[in-house]
Amino acid sequence: MFTSWDNGVLTVVNRAGEAVAVPVAEVVAGKPVPPAPVRRSASAPESPTPAELQRIAARGWAALEQEPLGEWMLRASSGFTRRGNSAQTLGDPGLPLPEALTHVQAWYAERGLPGYVEVTEPGSPEGLGAALAERGASEAETLVRTAPLADLVRATRHADADVRLFRTAGPEWLARYQRVGGDPAKVKAATSLLHSGPSVWFASVSLPEISGGPAAIGRAVVDGAWVGMAAIEVAPEARRRGLATALMSVLAARAAEEGATAAYLQVEAENEGAQALYDKLGFDVVYRYRYARLGS
Repeated sequence: MFTSWDNGVLTVVNRAGEAVAVPVAEVVAGKPVPPAPVRRSASAPESPTPAELQRIAARGWAALEQEPLGEWMLRASSGFTRRGNSAQTLGDPGLPLPEALTHVQAWYAERGLPGYVEVTEPGSPEGLGAALAERGASEAETLVRTAPLADLVRATRHADADVRLFRTAGPEWLARYQRVGGDPAKVKAATSLLHSGPSVWFASVSLPEISGGPAAIGRAVVDGAWVGMAAIEVAPEARRRGLATALMSVLAARAAEEGATAAYLQVEAENEGAQALYDKLGFDVVYRYRYARLGS
């Protein structure tokens, strides 16, 4: 798969996902090749438990600092995203819940961060919600949605969308990404988190009338039978043109070539625009989790 052309060198990615540099002078001929079709017999994997899928998602967004607390995992990434800066509470922390939460709060305070707890039901210990409520923890809900990859690959693509795939998020891609800001520590954390995961791909679409970066971007991380979709961003002036669908379709096709058969994504419950898009693409809500912020 051709991914870039820079300074007289083509970069192509083989089916093993390896980038290969080829001097233009050595190229004799080329032709467009569509993504390999997804086999109709390639069924989606058995639905994992919420705890299993949360762990898959965590591998695809690996925090800079991780420290176990029993079966829990404390994660810190200079405050960049709640997923990278929260305690994943799957299983037994090895301490009574009040003591475990006190430890979590102190661990994040040492790093100058608020104490966030990721609560997944089923998955987190029974009684955790009540223990958090006693501490006055405020909560924000996230939906986890999944879809068969074959359906996503066949999604209607925008006829003019020239989707390009990359192994790294370059300056132009990051220019469209809305969450980094100017804090050097967060920029460093974002770069690490974005590139973490077993097999990471970035996609972008550029339009001549859109300046300041690509018109749309997306990210996918392939982990066995599953591919996680994230960072789907479209410039405001380029919305409602099918670019997000085109990006996700191409990323899905790439993931299918690596053996994935199902996609998942995590989206804030209050993000109505994203929810509407994922409804159209056939993503079903399979469970919910929430972030609870411990009081000071």
